[in-house]
Amino acid sequence: MKLSGEGILLRIFVGEMDRYEGKPLYEQIVLKARELNLAGATVLRGMMGFGASSKLHTAKILRLSEDLPVVVEIVDKEENINRLLPFLDQVVKEGLITMEKVKVIKYTSGS
Repeated sequence: MKLSGEGILLRIFVGEMDRYEGKPLYEQIVLKARELNLAGATVLRGMMGFGASSKLHTAKILRLSEDLPVVVEIVDKEENINRLLPFLDQVVKEGLITMEKVKVIKYTSGS
């Protein structure tokens, strides 16, 4: 796949413990993005954060984790990102979804 020039960065902020059909929500989002042949997806796990409820989620030495924040980032052309939005609307019950224009400098495959 070739991707260059202007694209869209989609960010989905959810909790590590959020589920869809019994599996982690972030995993289901990545699998759906792959099914739709989007350019790629990355999942980032936060060390600390809070959302609309203002409940603080943090990783401490004495606690392994407590529903830490997770961000799924996807960059692709706007028309491709738009194909994922109905799925996100269905599965993200609590969280934040943002989109912003980005300039893609380089996107290559090792093969």
